[in-house]
Amino acid sequence: MEKKAFDLITFGEIMLRLSPPRHARIVDGDIFEKRAGGAELNVASGVALMGLRTGIISRLPQNELGTFIKNRIRFVGVSDDFLTYDDDPRARLGIYYYEMGAAPRKPTIVYDRFNASVCGLTMDDIPAEAFSSARMFHLSGISLALGTRDVAIQVLKKFKENGALISFDVNYRANLWGEDEARETIKGILPLVDVLFVSEETSRRMFQKTGELQDIMKSYAQEYGVKIVATTQRTVLSPRKHNFTSVLYSAQQDAFYTEPPYTNIDVIDRIGSGDAYVAGVLFGLLKYGDPQKAMQFGNATSSVKNTVPGDLPSSDFKEIDRIIREHNATGPVSEMNR
Repeated sequence: MEKKAFDLITFGEIMLRLSPPRHARIVDGDIFEKRAGGAELNVASGVALMGLRTGIISRLPQNELGTFIKNRIRFVGVSDDFLTYDDDPRARLGIYYYEMGAAPRKPTIVYDRFNASVCGLTMDDIPAEAFSSARMFHLSGISLALGTRDVAIQVLKKFKENGALISFDVNYRANLWGEDEARETIKGILPLVDVLFVSEETSRRMFQKTGELQDIMKSYAQEYGVKIVATTQRTVLSPRKHNFTSVLYSAQQDAFYTEPPYTNIDVIDRIGSGDAYVAGVLFGLLKYGDPQKAMQFGNATSSVKNTVPGDLPSSDFKEIDRIIREHNATGPVSEMNR
């Protein structure tokens, strides 16, 4: 197989996250912590931290905020080769405000992303060689809900034409677009998708599927030719305590893969944990080509992400491999790393 410069390239908006410290509320906060985030960047970061080569296609304002994001991208090992910059004086970075929850108060997100620089990204901004330089391309439904929809679909098709595997996370957000619009748009690209991430709730509500979960997952392979379908299963005991596992279906093996859940996860910050799951699964597929390992890496990476602040994952291969082994251990495990 021809060696590619990148194992994974993603496309999407990179945002600035502002959060009041600890459990303060947005309406009361005078101080906000600044972090980088964005679904596709979170995925690229997670895969890069595990040791594979990743890049992201996006557009940033050519100002101090753009520089902050660029530096964060480089810090986590993601290539900035495919970033372009908006030098308009009005250029802006999309922002979202995140307020942590504490039972019975739910977490809250407020978006401020209108006319962000990424909305001006065109196909002409992307080097032609990018489309033939990746083994896999990843996109999420968030990019299809925003002003980047047309170019995102064009980019996906170009990567497919150049032989890349296509990964897609439905990642439906009702505050970004309606179910009917999302369903019709996503159905249009599903025949191009090789690896699909979709929640059971989204399958039932948005795609209007019925029956047992395994039958629903299998239907994506039967109707659209999807090769891998992954569905997470999170039980929220409280905003600070979750259980987590997933089910993964491989059409090639015609088999389902799952494992006992990670229980009583200490949730410090759940934002980005779904993207961390995607990163773990894609790492397992790209590194090993093994659905069972992919499911295990996805569960472990997501579970650990819940325990650290910010959107971006921070775990390398050594940590995740240890956590998987401890999760599967039948005897006592060490209480501390030392």
